[in-house]
Amino acid sequence: MKVTVLLFARYREAAGDRAIVVDLTEGATLGDAWAAVRRRVPALAAETGPMMALDQAYRGPETAVLPGSEIAFFPPVSGG
Repeated sequence: MKVTVLLFARYREAAGDRAIVVDLTEGATLGDAWAAVRRRVPALAAETGPMMALDQAYRGPETAVLPGSEIAFFPPVSGG
């Protein structure tokens, strides 16, 4: 299934676009989607531990992705 992934902050800058389309197998998870993004955007290969959202709610990497889902990845943030 093809899904659109929204990218934010330095992830968007690395990809050169705010969204990319990746191809996932049925039963894929958010973790699988992040792996597909990292393969598609070599500049993100070393990035680990992104914040993940599915359908505008934060979720973990084990969360299943369904066709038509909205996926978003954000770099981790820290405050101070």
